[in-house]
Amino acid sequence: MQSTKPTSPPPLLLALGRLPVDRVPVWFMRQAGRSLPEYRSIRGSESILHVLKDPELSAKITLQPVERYGVDAAILYSDIVAPYVSMPLELDIVPGLGPVAGAPLRGPGDLDRLRPLDPDRDLSAMAKTVDICTSALEVPLIGFAGGPFTVASYLVEGRPSRDYLLTKELMFNDEQSWHHIMDALVDVALTVVGVQVAHGASVVQVFDSWIGALSPRHFNRFVKGHLERLAAGISTLGVPSIYFGVGTVGLLPEIIDIGFAAIGLDWRSNLRSAALKYGGSMALQGNLDPAVLFATEPLLLAEVAATLEESAPAAGYVFNLGHGVLPATDPGKLAAVVSFVHESGLALRTEEFE
Repeated sequence: MQSTKPTSPPPLLLALGRLPVDRVPVWFMRQAGRSLPEYRSIRGSESILHVLKDPELSAKITLQPVERYGVDAAILYSDIVAPYVSMPLELDIVPGLGPVAGAPLRGPGDLDRLRPLDPDRDLSAMAKTVDICTSALEVPLIGFAGGPFTVASYLVEGRPSRDYLLTKELMFNDEQSWHHIMDALVDVALTVVGVQVAHGASVVQVFDSWIGALSPRHFNRFVKGHLERLAAGISTLGVPSIYFGVGTVGLLPEIIDIGFAAIGLDWRSNLRSAALKYGGSMALQGNLDPAVLFATEPLLLAEVAATLEESAPAAGYVFNLGHGVLPATDPGKLAAVVSFVHESGLALRTEEFE
């Protein structure tokens, strides 16, 4: 579809800049796929890595939620480990399990397998996908990269983990190698988002899903400086950035001053408290529990209303879930949420403060 680009800034960009909006913007993490029947009909059973080699197909999947729901942003259909498939890590994304590295990083001897990306060689399909999407969209395209701790957890563990024991063992016992890995992962992330923005993405989200596995002390020692470099690098691209992690309640005071334009809160976070403490200096995004989408529609919309009311102290706010859309979610429920947020969001966020 060919679009006519709007002349005024879209609500998402205004909200991330903490500027007045004419409606509360809304999009969903993992909106491009999984729960959509039209996604499953074209995705088939092949590995996502195979799909990502086809820019036309990847773009079609990216655009599907915008066409169905009328959300205020598309998010690029990809995966945080996809940029690493060309490296000698024997990487795959196994359906029902997640990223698996057959040759994980376990010590100094493995570090040279993390090489810099060549955008023309390694990211050409992604760049073409972004081109197709941005030429068709009337709303912003969100590009993204993986947070260095979360990507490291996959590449060190070799597969998804509950306790991140191998990751933390390396972090504690070989700090020099740990920081080498983190530096390399930040370099990769900056290359990835640089290509996405150069081809038209107008927002970047950093997905650091498993960062909540760290204590504040270990976060500050082993990760924060790397995130500061990542945030600073994104800021030079001239687009707003969103940082999202799960289980970050205890880390919010550490995360707030890193340099991201917005923080995505998971559903365990107290949105009102965060809005009161931090909503004057940065935008907030979130944080409806994805499981609430399985409630009856009246109960669901009551929860959406409560979330909007809790966000009122924040100058800039984007409605989203507190994690990704669950595969069994009824797409009709997501459509109802979008309509409700657009129609009632501003009124519910109107609140006077002493």
